[in-house]
Amino acid sequence: MSQSAPQETREIRLKRLRMRAWHRGIKEMDLILGGWADAHLPSADDATLDLFEAVLEEADQDLYQWVSGQRPAPDHIAEFLEQISREFRATLNRST
Repeated sequence: MSQSAPQETREIRLKRLRMRAWHRGIKEMDLILGGWADAHLPSADDATLDLFEAVLEEADQDLYQWVSGQRPAPDHIAEFLEQISREFRATLNRST
């Protein structure tokens, strides 16, 4: 007899996503994705959380090229990554 895994609560999901956003392989992606997570995860709807989780599945090298404009992002996450990139650039501009 097998038991199904307990359903993940929203609180646990947010903590897991935030941890994954801040502990990437590239420090730049920690700052970009972790900063977005801090600002938006608490108020994000389920569709946005699903999209962010899809972004976190991507390789850091690809993500960095996409958010920096070096290469176009895949269609399914392009608009979302552009939003993340715009917000990160705005944050940088405010701190300088």
